[in-house]
Amino acid sequence: MNGITHVVFDIGNVLVEWNPRHLYRKHFEREAEMEAFLSNVCTMDWHIAHDAGVSFEDNAEKLKARHPDHHALIDIWGARYLEMSPGAVPGMEALVGTLKEKGLALHGLTNMPASIYPKLHARYPAMQALEVTVVSGEEKTLKPDPRLYEILIARAGLPVRATLYIDDSAPNVRTAEKLGMYGHHFQNAGGLARELTQLGLLEAS
Repeated sequence: MNGITHVVFDIGNVLVEWNPRHLYRKHFEREAEMEAFLSNVCTMDWHIAHDAGVSFEDNAEKLKARHPDHHALIDIWGARYLEMSPGAVPGMEALVGTLKEKGLALHGLTNMPASIYPKLHARYPAMQALEVTVVSGEEKTLKPDPRLYEILIARAGLPVRATLYIDDSAPNVRTAEKLGMYGHHFQNAGGLARELTQLGLLEAS
């Protein structure tokens, strides 16, 4: 199996779907209006503070001061956050189950608000299959900062040269590779299955 004994998964858009459009399409009649809101009000630059440990309430107050006409739409980001994650990424629960059955040690490393992680964990079996998961919102450190990876390495006792790291963000994968892990830039379950087969972690179908 190429010496790989541990697999580390990102969660958002690897194990669990995440996109704010799943929530905000319910509140805009026109796609263009929703895109303008997400580009100019509730932006990814604003959201990243949640992943870094800032509460939804504190972050919303600052934004509402700048956009007083969007109070309600800003507040639902935190209040209805789970609607941004409508389901598991297709095919991933089966892959995680197969790797678990083969005896590989599975772990997680995610940029995610601390308050959201336990709620998603309760919903998704693939997350429950992970032995140790390090959450950025709890550690107040974000990928691709290597400090977050080092927390997982220490906490899970990861043998980095025997670890496969899977993430949909190329910069996050590069950090894992710099630390000595084997990296996979995730696109979909099919692509990951092909890579796992090449590595000898799955049987060829």
